[in-house]
Amino acid sequence: MRTWYATPSGRVLQGALQAHLDRFVPRLFGYHALQIGHTDPEHDLLTASRIHNRMQLACEPGQGHITALAEALPVLSDSMDLVLLNHCLESSPDPCLVLRETERILVPEGHVLIIGFNPFSPTGLWRMLPRRPGGKTQAGHVYSTARVGDWLTLLGFEVLACAYAGFYPRNENRPSGGRRPVVECLGGRHLPYLGGAYVILARKRVANMMPLSARWRSSGKMAPGRLASPFCRRTDRD
Repeated sequence: MRTWYATPSGRVLQGALQAHLDRFVPRLFGYHALQIGHTDPEHDLLTASRIHNRMQLACEPGQGHITALAEALPVLSDSMDLVLLNHCLESSPDPCLVLRETERILVPEGHVLIIGFNPFSPTGLWRMLPRRPGGKTQAGHVYSTARVGDWLTLLGFEVLACAYAGFYPRNENRPSGGRRPVVECLGGRHLPYLGGAYVILARKRVANMMPLSARWRSSGKMAPGRLASPFCRRTDRD
């Protein structure tokens, strides 16, 4: 992942994704933020965040402040206000477990940002093609925004926004030119679902338990059988 993001196309895509993150992140407040994924430790994707305590968890040794698996995070429950998953679902054998761990460590009303490749984009379709030299496929586990949104909904998240980036055809050997920002702008405005990658913003919702007062209802029958009809004693007086 780091090798591909070092190519010209990868740098352009990373810049487009960073623009979306810089638009979402400043509105998210809290005390602790965690960035998880196969990223360069010197590149802070949450640089526009107002959260001062930011940490990076890498899936490979020597790439972040913490090295661990995304399926078993060494983080306390209900301790993070913001979690960024950078291509973690695609590189995990159990993406649902990654989302459950994220839900566990997030505080109520905390936010998660998910970055992933779009399987229905030209770049995603290109990944399905076999490589020319060895004939091996590049298609990993790539999930659409609809599928990720369903997983988030089942875990109690509310999807707030979804943005796409990377509308320029992928070519590692072609240097970045001046046409790419124009294509990014036009693609994001007219063909948003064809972007090569996406950013999902979701919020952890927790249902409030409201105590219900007991309602007493008078029973019509105090004893088995029919109730006696009301009567009055009548005395005949001449």
